Amino acid sequence: MFNQDTDITKNIRVIEFLKSELLAGVAALYQSLIKGTKTGQEALVDILANLILVTYLLGKRLGITAAVIDTKITEKIRIGIIEDHETEKWYGDLSDLSNYMTKSRK
Repeated sequence: MFNQDTDITKNIRVIEFLKSELLAGVAALYQSLIKGTKTGQEALVDILANLILVTYLLGKRLGITAAVIDTKITEKIRIGIIEDHETEKWYGDLSDLSNYMTKSRK
């Protein structure tokens, strides 16, 4: 019983840690965008990659696999294309992302 309680406590702590990492990442993104070009593209790439990574890790701790998250992302992209989301209508971003994801899975 003690080990099970320890595992549950440890999992809750990791979830709380990942939630704070996610929040800190969003704050870092806002700060970087406010600073503009001073932070550079590499800093933005690092922040965005970390946000995605933390999201996958948090999903895993909550019992959601990366494959399920990827499937949901693909579904949202498809719906955004069908519904002519602003970024799709103006720039074709969702189609570009769909093509990228299709190519990366092969």
